Amino acid sequence: MTSPSDKRASGNPAKQAQIDLTVKQQREQKRQEKLAEYQKQMARRKRGKLVWWVVGSVASIAVIGLVVASFVFAPAPAPSYEAGNSTGQEIGGVQTFENRSDHVQGTVTYEQNPPAGGPHNPYWLNCGVYTEPQANENAVHSMEHGAIWVTYDPARVDEAGIDALKAVMPSSYVILSPYSGMDTAVAVSGWNHQLKVDDPADPRIKDFFTEFWRSQNVPEPNASCSGAIDGPGKA
Repeated sequence: MTSPSDKRASGNPAKQAQIDLTVKQQREQKRQEKLAEYQKQMARRKRGKLVWWVVGSVASIAVIGLVVASFVFAPAPAPSYEAGNSTGQEIGGVQTFENRSDHVQGTVTYEQNPPAGGPHNPYWLNCGVYTEPQANENAVHSMEHGAIWVTYDPARVDEAGIDALKAVMPSSYVILSPYSGMDTAVAVSGWNHQLKVDDPADPRIKDFFTEFWRSQNVPEPNASCSGAIDGPGKA
């Protein structure tokens, strides 16, 4: 008669080792295997969370960097002047004229170069920055509405000089355009007033805006500086 131990005997060593494990040992082994697999899964999840945390942090830093850069590198806002702020301030070099303000057709021969008022076309030039010369007759009409016309000799004013002019220009009621044949590099003209300078960064240009921009002494104060004609090269 064979004993139970004889029935479990096997000629295969691996099989024999498995048979020798008790039921309790087998359960414990399975529990340890499940625990090890669970620990592996948790480790993978932690690594995944860490990766997403890093990615999220980098993305957040990038967004913050873009926001900061948008403020740091954004163009400076246009300077603000008080409309009709004429105080009678004496600005060195400013010339004063007396000009007619009637509407005419065709080309006009002006007494000043560039003109600082006079007969002009019935349609005004829309205010803004232009890269090409503009018709005197339309720009003069804009000055009749209180706009300032900033002209520069393209042969004597480079891009840096143009940027210096833009830096003191308000956001409206101003025209910037090249103008060949002037006797100075820059001329800043309002109705019946004009300042000519050789340096685009001359501080008197800003003083001129303070005194004459949207002056209430022009023939048609507060009239529009848009809605009419866009000249060539409108930026």
